[in-house]
Amino acid sequence: MASAPTAGAIAVDIDAAPHILVCSGTGGGSTTILRTLTAQFLNQGAHALVLDHTRIAHLWAKDLPAVTHRGNVAGIHDALVGLGSELERRIALDGDLDGVPRLMVVIDRADAPLRHLARYWDTFRQKDDPKRSPAIAALEAALYEGRAARIHVIYDGPATVGGRLIPGAREQFSTVILARVSAGMWQQLAPIVDPAPKSSPLPGRVHVVQDGDAHPDQVPLMTDTEAADWLAATAAGEI
Repeated sequence: MASAPTAGAIAVDIDAAPHILVCSGTGGGSTTILRTLTAQFLNQGAHALVLDHTRIAHLWAKDLPAVTHRGNVAGIHDALVGLGSELERRIALDGDLDGVPRLMVVIDRADAPLRHLARYWDTFRQKDDPKRSPAIAALEAALYEGRAARIHVIYDGPATVGGRLIPGAREQFSTVILARVSAGMWQQLAPIVDPAPKSSPLPGRVHVVQDGDAHPDQVPLMTDTEAADWLAATAAGEI
């Protein structure tokens, strides 16, 4: 049975949940980082929408009761359009969000699904439909308005790949987690911290950028099975 993340490792507080941008170089473990963060939020009572275009990177979460897992482009499109409606519903509550669970929108390797979403919409949109993908527009709305409605985005990948997100989207991520990125990518995603600190080759070692500062941290290396078992044990009151 997996234990909870240990002290000194990345830990998250659901009551202070930000939008989180994760970016890693080859072998940097971005999928593991997303798994660890999502599992911790779920453990604290959040729900999650996991957008996994590979269809296999987050199978650990697929059968959990508080998780919606979508893999193919049509499913991801529909899920994000639904997210837009849910955001509007929550905003209409005028802050009366007691009993409304936090929703974590988890996007693994986001450059690929955003590219596919744009192409999907170009293929199926009708003459009077907006030119831009409503799924991508809903994601942007969640970035700009979601925190007040208890909706938070955990996004794996540079936030402006191909210009598919509007220019200000990067600024909505108050927490940036970087692992084994190039100097150029560091400058793009964390320009306020200069020079870039030296990355570590050790598994799970990252830098967390918040409030203009970067500090080294360790990601608990939870496997798919460990994450699912930990959550199942917690729900059963075994931890």
